[in-house]
Order: sequence, then structure tokens, then C-alpha cells
Amino acid sequence: MKKDILAVTLCLVLTVSISACKKKETQPLVPKAPGTIAEGPVTPGPMIQGPVSPEGQQQAPMIVPRGKAQVAVPDSVKGKWSAAKIIIEDKIAKTKQEYTVKINSDFKLPNSNIKIAVGEFLPDFKMEGLTLTSVSNKPNNPALGIRVFENNKQIFPAPERQWGWLFEKMPAIHPFEHPRYSIILKEGVKKG
Repeated sequence: MKKDILAVTLCLVLTVSISACKKKETQPLVPKAPGTIAEGPVTPGPMIQGPVSPEGQQQAPMIVPRGKAQVAVPDSVKGKWSAAKIIIEDKIAKTKQEYTVKINSDFKLPNSNIKIAVGEFLPDFKMEGLTLTSVSNKPNNPALGIRVFENNKQIFPAPERQWGWLFEKMPAIHPFEHPRYSIILKEGVKKG
């Protein structure tokens, strides 16, 4: 009987010892590159992955520099696009409506307190440091800068940012989030 109690006690002690001695895995630190906002431990999952192309290929992770971004529309793009087509989904009414909005104008969403300030359309969006630009006039990576106001209060992007961007080919990147409405870029409209 004493042997049985001793064996059970020994098994419990070994189990607790093995559990307590397991090596804890540490997460690597993100390098503190000058001008980046990525600091601290890396978390597994989509937060450290780069964007995924429409073909499903993983792209390199993006490091976002600190500071105020500037939109630079190159001469090859300037004046070539007059508008953009956006799709507004009403999640409650379960409807979708397409609107053509002029570049650099304001658009009031009918029957709502939502106003969209439409900025620049960049047909081949690229971020180079703090400069947001288009590397060509071809719609390879179309993006539309917008600000969304509800009851005259900016709700997209965060108030400290000048523009939020809608991406035609990757609508899940930085989407406009609202309990009732979603806004999706369908395409740019070339000047006539």
C-alpha cells in the first residue's frame, strides 16, 4: 500500500516538474528601424504578414513610416481621371447602390447623415516613404482617397489622418468600417 501511495506521489511530482520546466518560447522583437511604428513583440498571424495579391500570393510586409503622408499626383496622371465609381452597401436594408463621384469633391449619401469627401484617384497606387503616388496611369492598383463624416464628425480615417484609402483590387485593406454602411471602390472614370 505504501508503495502505491509512493508511486502516485512520485508520478504527480514528476508531472508538475515537467510542466514547470517546459521552456517558454519567446517572441522575437521587431527591429526598431528609424521612422517606423512597428515596435515590440511580433505577434503570429495576419498582423505581420504583408498584403496578399489578388492572385493569392503573399507580398512583403509593409513598414509604415512616421509622419504626415503627402499625396503626389504625377503629371502623367493629373487631369486624366474625372471621377470614381463607388458602391455603397446598406447592411441593414441589404441593398447596394453604385454612385459616380467626382474627384476632389463632396458627396452626400442620400437619406443619411453621411458625407464623403472624395480626394485623389491614383490608378497605380504606391507608397514611397511618406509619399503616396501613382507609378503609372494604368489601373494596376487603383486607389481612392476619401474622408467620411457622420453628423459633421470625421469617422474615417482616424481624425489624425488626412485620407483613408479604398483599394479596388484589395478592398479588405484598411476598409471603411461602419455598423450600417460599407464603401467599396469599383473603378476610376477616365476624363472624357
